[in-house]
Amino acid sequence: MRFSVFTASTPEWTPEEAAPAIAAQGWDGIEWRITDQDEADEPGYWAGNRATWPLTGLEEAVPEILRITREAGLDFSAIGGYAQASDHDDVERLLAATAALGAGQVRVTLPHVPVADYRATFAAARADLEWAVERAAAHGVKVLVELHHGTIVSSASAAYRLVEGLDPERIGVIHDVGNQVIEGFEDLGTAFQILGEYLAHVHVKNAVWWPNGQQGPDSQIMWEHNWSSLRDGQVDIDWLFRALVSIGYDGWVTLEDFTDVSTPRDERLLDSLQFLHGSYQRALMWAEWVAAETAQADQLEAAQSEDADTEA
Repeated sequence: MRFSVFTASTPEWTPEEAAPAIAAQGWDGIEWRITDQDEADEPGYWAGNRATWPLTGLEEAVPEILRITREAGLDFSAIGGYAQASDHDDVERLLAATAALGAGQVRVTLPHVPVADYRATFAAARADLEWAVERAAAHGVKVLVELHHGTIVSSASAAYRLVEGLDPERIGVIHDVGNQVIEGFEDLGTAFQILGEYLAHVHVKNAVWWPNGQQGPDSQIMWEHNWSSLRDGQVDIDWLFRALVSIGYDGWVTLEDFTDVSTPRDERLLDSLQFLHGSYQRALMWAEWVAAETAQADQLEAAQSEDADTEA
């Protein structure tokens, strides 16, 4: 597997600062955030993010994006686009830029819930993706949709239903275990089996729920969610990597860090990279142990079968 950073996670750094800093820590790639964002007095994840490339003027920025990425020695894990699948003009622009960058794959976004008519909205999104797949094929790239809370595809099951039958060479699903803490969680082994050939990319972050100190009717405890470090969240990240290794996934794993803590950004990223490497290595050792146990069991079964044939 290869590891990258989504630049929504590095709001204080400009592109010229983000790419070399990420590369120096040993990350393999970068996933640039591309969207027209709101301004802010202080850089934030979603507004005033200095490591975000505007969608407006993207075509002119492509050479600079490519230069900064390559000079840092990084590869593109994907392009983190925010264009709605229904916005064909902006999706076309993202697909063309992805092809020009040699980035391979780009995310588009899907409608948020609640919607007035879920089935009609789902059907319209499917039609938009059918169009996007044709355009992705024309550009030689892949379009991605993400498992995301608050959208029409928060789970692997919903995402598979949305993309089923489309060319998996041109459309894929981003699995995001952190988003699924909030909504849509399914057993990881099962989720990856459901997605099958459509599992194209993995985002990794963690999250927690906690009582917020407020009470609802009849003293019901009220809960809130927030992002956490990989170590502190509710998802067992080792489980994630064991599930990925068990299906032979060897693609990109992209970190998203939206936590609000005082630890300097570079320290947080380096700690996350070390944690991810450790978790991946533990998964590989687990897979070796499973393979050895399976081989031993098979040998024992074969020996018992041979003994039975001899006695007969």
